[in-house]
Amino acid sequence: MSNPLSTRYSRDRYINLLTDFGFKRLFGTEPNKNLLIDFLNVILPAQHRVRDLTYRSTENLGNTASDRKAIFDLYCESEKGEKFIVEMQKAKHNYFKDRSIYYSSFPIQEQAEKGDWNYKLAPVYTIGILDFVFDEDKNDETLLHIVELKDQDCKGFYEKLKFIYLELPKFKKSIDELNDHFDKWLFLLKHLPDLEEPPLPLQENVFMQLFEVAQITSFSPEERDAYENSLKYYRDMKGVVETAREEGIQEGKAQGIQEGKAQGIQEGKAQGIQEGKAIADQANLAKEQAEQKAQRLAERLRALSLDPDEM
Repeated sequence: MSNPLSTRYSRDRYINLLTDFGFKRLFGTEPNKNLLIDFLNVILPAQHRVRDLTYRSTENLGNTASDRKAIFDLYCESEKGEKFIVEMQKAKHNYFKDRSIYYSSFPIQEQAEKGDWNYKLAPVYTIGILDFVFDEDKNDETLLHIVELKDQDCKGFYEKLKFIYLELPKFKKSIDELNDHFDKWLFLLKHLPDLEEPPLPLQENVFMQLFEVAQITSFSPEERDAYENSLKYYRDMKGVVETAREEGIQEGKAQGIQEGKAQGIQEGKAQGIQEGKAIADQANLAKEQAEQKAQRLAERLRALSLDPDEM
């Protein structure tokens, strides 16, 4: 009996690079490390371009048994000793920046040497490929953020610790609008499973290797099952996020209507009180004017020696 997963997504020729399986197959294996090097070099500052790298264990333990461990998506080291943590985040995480800082502490601490040590550290980079946009960046078109330590005057304080965030949903270019190597990488990260053949602008050596590695037909049955399970998880997560977003919008609308009604009632009451007070003031003024008129008439009658009570 055939495995229903084996044909479930067979129409796609290339894998989705935002799945765990696709991301690690492309960037996390020794035979394909030149793909990771090429990708890193389009987002790193020029002075930290990578020529070679080695993969390190993605599971990092604390100094004691009770310390919390960290499991990275990818962890590697350049030929110059620079440390790179590469994380692919599929859905919004309220404390993703906190997690980035926490993760960066592991490659910092592991550099400690026993005995005499001058505390000189190799650069540490934490790179987040995000399939979401930070709330504070929603009105900012910038999709690549490079964050480093600065002082109160925004002068660089320490250049060997950097956090790089790539907000993929902001990338909107079509295949005909790609300007450079950076654009091409972003296009592939977002649209690889939508392609049937390598488009002409992407027929460079490094990308042709990527297309070859990413062909689902070249997978073993075990690899295909692993990929399709990973793809199902990715799609389910995206569905949950979208459902939560839509429910949030509907709840927001309902709450807005209720609050609008309540506000309308309060405004109606306030307006009624103001109008009632105005009417009462007008009535009191009319009464006062009538009394003053009657008093003036009585005074004129008395001046004529007439008693107004007898008339």
